[in-house]
Amino acid sequence: MRLQYEDFEKILNTGIRLCTEQDRPRMLNSILESGMEITHCDAGTLYLYENGKLAFKLMKTISQGISRGLNKKPIDDMPPVPMEEKNVCSYAAIHREVVNIADVYDSGRFDFSGPKEYDRLTGYRTQSQLVIPLENNENELIGVLQLINAMDEDGTVIPFDREYEIIIRSLGSMAAIELTNLSYVDALKEQMYSFVEALTTAMEERTPYNALHTRNVAKYVNLLVDYIAELHENGQCDETIGEADKEQLMLAALVHDIGKMVVPLSIMNKATRLGDALVRIEDRFVLLKSLYEIDLLRGSISQDAYEAALADLDAELAFIRRTDIVDYVDDETYAHVRELAGKKHVDAAGNVLPYLTAEEIECLSIRSGTLTLAERKEMENHVVMTSKILDKVRFYKGFSKVPGWVGAHHEYLDGSGYPNHLRGEQLNFPTRLLTVVDIYDALTATDRPYKDPIPHKQAIAILDNMADQGRVDKQLVKWLAEALEPVQGHA
Repeated sequence: MRLQYEDFEKILNTGIRLCTEQDRPRMLNSILESGMEITHCDAGTLYLYENGKLAFKLMKTISQGISRGLNKKPIDDMPPVPMEEKNVCSYAAIHREVVNIADVYDSGRFDFSGPKEYDRLTGYRTQSQLVIPLENNENELIGVLQLINAMDEDGTVIPFDREYEIIIRSLGSMAAIELTNLSYVDALKEQMYSFVEALTTAMEERTPYNALHTRNVAKYVNLLVDYIAELHENGQCDETIGEADKEQLMLAALVHDIGKMVVPLSIMNKATRLGDALVRIEDRFVLLKSLYEIDLLRGSISQDAYEAALADLDAELAFIRRTDIVDYVDDETYAHVRELAGKKHVDAAGNVLPYLTAEEIECLSIRSGTLTLAERKEMENHVVMTSKILDKVRFYKGFSKVPGWVGAHHEYLDGSGYPNHLRGEQLNFPTRLLTVVDIYDALTATDRPYKDPIPHKQAIAILDNMADQGRVDKQLVKWLAEALEPVQGHA
C-alpha cells in the first residue's frame, strides 16, 4: 500500500502535535493514537521503561471498545513485562530494533502465549504486530509502542506495510525526545519544590510560632483554586486559574513569607507587648524597693512614705503585668501608662531612676497587638526581603510570575497595603487570591504567640468588613467561605 498525500499530511500534523504537547498524559495518548491512526490499525499498547521493566501505560482496542490508562488511571492489574528476549516488546527494547510480525500464530520467533490466551478468552484474533522502541536523542530507552492488526480500506486485517516502520520509528523518537524534555521540566519543578521545602523547613525550625502558616496558606490556595475552577466549569463564574498558573500560585504560597528568615526572633517570637523586657522591669522594681529602703534608713523619707512607695510599686507592677497581655489598651489604660511614664526615684545625690524606660512605655502604649511601630515596620519588611531573596533565584519561565505575586501579597485594593501601596487595577486575580487566603490563615492560626485563634465565621466576617472597606476582593472572600464550608462546618 503506497502512502498518499493525505497520509503525509497526517504524519506532518502528528509530528507538530507531538512537538507542541506539554501535558505528559496527553502526550502519551497522542503517541498511541497517532501510531494507530497512521498505520490504520485496530489496537495498540504503549509501554514505558521503568525500573528495568516495561510498564503498561495505555491500551486501546477500537473493535472491542477498550481504552485503558487514560485520565491518569493506572493499569494496576497487569504486571510489567520483564526484559527477556522471548517477549517481542522486550526484544525490540533490548536490541532497539523494529519488529514486524505478519501473523503471530505463524511466528515461532517469540512467545505469543499471552496474546493467544487473550484471544481465547475474548474471542479476539491477534494477527499482525508492529513493535517500535522509543528512544531519545541520547540513545536512552523511553518505552515501546506495540501496534496490532493493521487493516485495509475494507477492514480486513493485513500485515503492517514496511513503509510504516521508519515513519513510526521517527515519530516515536520525536515523541521520546519530547517525553524526555517533559521529564526534564518535571525534574526542574521537583528541584524547585524541594528547594522551597528546605526553606520552609528552615523557617519552621527557626521558631515555634508561625510554623504552620506557610503550609496552611498553600492548602487553602489549592482548595480555593479548585473550587473556582469547578464554578467556572459549571458556568457559574468567568474567572479561573489554569493548571500552569495554579502550579505557580502553589509555589508562591510556599515562598510568600520566606523573608521572615531575616526578621529577628525577638520580634517573630514576641508574645506580649513587653516581651523579654518584663523580666528587666521586675528586677528594676526590686531595685527601686531597695532604694526606697535606703532612703528610709538614711532618714530621707518617713515610714509612711516608704510604705506608700512600696504599695505603689506593687500596684504599678501588677498594672504593667496586666497591660502586657491585655487584648486592647483602652483610653483609661493608655492614660495610666502615660502617667506611669513620669514616675521615677531620685536619691539624695540627685541620681534618677525612672520606673520605666521610654521604650517600655512605647511597648505598653501599643493599642492592639504586641509590636511597636518600629518592630511592625521591621516585620513588614519581610515582604521586601522576600522579593530580594527571590530576585536571586532564576525562575524558569513556568514559574516566572511567582516573584510578582509574592511581592504584592500584602497590598490592598485601596492602596493602604505595603510595601508599594499598589491599588486595585495593579493587583491581578492570583495576587488578590493569595492576599485573602493569607489574611484568613493569619486570623484563624492556632500558633501565633500574640493572640488566640479567631473562629472561622468571625474570620470571614472580618474579611467581609475589609472587603466592604475596599481593601480586599469581596467575591474571593465569598468563594473562600463557600470552599471552606464543608471543612469548617459551623465553626
